[in-house]
Amino acid sequence: MRSAVLLFLMLAASTAAAAQEIQWHGFESGMARSRFEKKKAVLYFRADWCPYCAEMEQKTLRDPAVVEALNRHFIAIRIDSDREKETAQMFRVKSLPDLWFMSETGEVIGHRPGYIPPPQMLKILNAVNATGKMQ
Repeated sequence: MRSAVLLFLMLAASTAAAAQEIQWHGFESGMARSRFEKKKAVLYFRADWCPYCAEMEQKTLRDPAVVEALNRHFIAIRIDSDREKETAQMFRVKSLPDLWFMSETGEVIGHRPGYIPPPQMLKILNAVNATGKMQ
């Protein structure tokens, strides 16, 4: 009995930890899922060498409120601009990080280059979710 309770607690803890992470998708599968689920998409262009991307990933994209908003209301798509050059060129990515907000039909809602602190990111996500427009 004691081992069953311990196993349950360990599983619950790992599930809670997973819930605190953004559920990332690739570009093609994410855009298809966005259309299918009728959810807006957030495209996050990044690269391993980018210090502002690292900061965004350590601060903004780990903020519990941002994670919750992205997972609940959007399809989050992470794109490595070095490995997926065609996609980065299609969106004319010039600097990193670079975020694009897309409608459920794949139309561009808005674009925001550069590091975005958690409170500002949450405002953007809430506005895009509520109105389909950026502030």
